[in-house]
Amino acid sequence: MGTELIQMIESMVKEKGISKDAVIEAITKAVENAAKKKLGHDRELEVRFDEKRGEIELYAYKEVVEEVENPDTQVSLKEAQAIDQEAVVGDTLGFKIDPRKFEEFGRIAIQAAKQAMIQRVKDAERLMVYDEYKDRVGELISGVVRRFERGDMVIDLGKAEAWLRHQDQVPKESYRVGDRIRAYVLAVQKDVKGPQIILSRRAPEFVRKLFETEVPEISEGIVTIEGVAREPGVRTKIAVSSKDPDVDPVGACVGMKGARVQSVVQELRGEKIDIINWTKDVATNICNSLAPAVITRMIIDDEQKQALVVVPDDQLSLAIGKRGQNVRLAVQLLGWELDIKSETEMTELSESAQKSLGEIPGIGGIISQKLYEEGFESPEELAKADPDLLVGVPGIGRAKAEKIIQAAREYLERQKSVEKSAEPTHAENVDPQKDNQE
Repeated sequence: MGTELIQMIESMVKEKGISKDAVIEAITKAVENAAKKKLGHDRELEVRFDEKRGEIELYAYKEVVEEVENPDTQVSLKEAQAIDQEAVVGDTLGFKIDPRKFEEFGRIAIQAAKQAMIQRVKDAERLMVYDEYKDRVGELISGVVRRFERGDMVIDLGKAEAWLRHQDQVPKESYRVGDRIRAYVLAVQKDVKGPQIILSRRAPEFVRKLFETEVPEISEGIVTIEGVAREPGVRTKIAVSSKDPDVDPVGACVGMKGARVQSVVQELRGEKIDIINWTKDVATNICNSLAPAVITRMIIDDEQKQALVVVPDDQLSLAIGKRGQNVRLAVQLLGWELDIKSETEMTELSESAQKSLGEIPGIGGIISQKLYEEGFESPEELAKADPDLLVGVPGIGRAKAEKIIQAAREYLERQKSVEKSAEPTHAENVDPQKDNQE
């Protein structure tokens, strides 16, 4: 066992980076536990390692007594004094156990100790990986594609492996084993198999980080990315602002001859990027986010974060975008609900609303037009209105406002009565076959 044991210890020290004392301590402890399990837990045992011979020595301690009751834990005074003349009752003497008696379970114990140490090293390595990468969430990282597992990509980062799950990949992108890849660190999670480093190329934050890398003004804090809206692989809208009036945020992101934005586009495999100048004015932001469409006018509800946007007829498809992409990204970027109408649609809507309001007794064409311009489109909305809202309409005082609201309510009541009276009455059931027979 000597040479074999020494080689094992040296291998653990060299390959796993564990100190020699720690390896010897683990081995002796494992042999001691195995010996107690084999010889009895009531035995007082000691394990020593002879480094010169590379052998394990096992000692059993026994108490010196006048009369032996348990030979495993006790030794007679006469026998003790034969070993040590100065021994007296109550002393404890150590007896070396024949190596052949514990060699078999000793080997098993040493292998168990080795496996335990290897596992401990693995746990320590996993903890080191977790500690190294847990603070890198939100950063860009590069690696090499190692393999594919059920649509997921396993990325070799050097000291660890990361996962680019199928749902975090961009549909139109394809990679092969050995390709270099850059991604955004989405999360680092603890797992029984080791830390799980989750990457993403699909997240909007990936685009944000790419611009932070390419545009010095962003990392310096002069230009701020206010928001990113993205449909991965197709199009991204990014809103930027500048703290320095002399620095154009859009120009800074585009770069000389478009060099900076082209670098980002190249990393995104040709994904289109719209860079928008962000201001404190909501209407301007809406116009910029719907570019290149031209906006005629809009009605904004700051409280509800809603806006009705009117565009020329020939600009409607441009404002909405292919399959609604342009307006969808604008909504995502702004955090507002946008309702886009063409001039023709607005004219038809205006005529319909004014006609509906004009049916209320006491409301003429001029008043219905004014009410529509204030946002009232139906008798139902008018009936629920607060008189204070109507007082703000030119030509409508407090008394008239209350009268208009009351008239709207009465109009709706009459409409309900008419609809109810128009409902068909239930006739008696008639059997057609019986009538034919008759």
